[in-house]
Amino acid sequence: MKRPMERLLTIAFKLLLTGLMTVSLGVSVFVSAAAATDLTQGTKVFEVNCAGCHINGGNIVRRGKNLKLKTLQKNQMDSLEAIAAIVTHGKNNMSAYGDRLSPEQIQAVAAYVLDQAEQGW
Repeated sequence: MKRPMERLLTIAFKLLLTGLMTVSLGVSVFVSAAAATDLTQGTKVFEVNCAGCHINGGNIVRRGKNLKLKTLQKNQMDSLEAIAAIVTHGKNNMSAYGDRLSPEQIQAVAAYVLDQAEQGW
């Protein structure tokens, strides 16, 4: 398991590459690198708003809609943008948090969820 600083640097590097690729393609970047790499804030947001249903990356409402990497990939939810969108707008049983969380908090929790999924929760 990676240490927190290594995980932070890995995410920052991925965002840097994504930013460079999106600039060369002329597509705007939805994720703020500073907000997305703030795993500490993402952890806090997750614990307060998400862990009730998604403890340890699971899902107590719909088991098949968990936050494990394989499931995120299957449902095309394995990107910061996709996770941030569902946190913001909700979907089916998933409540929308766009009116309760700031854009920075949403980006931070999206980064945290993706990082945890990649680490195997």
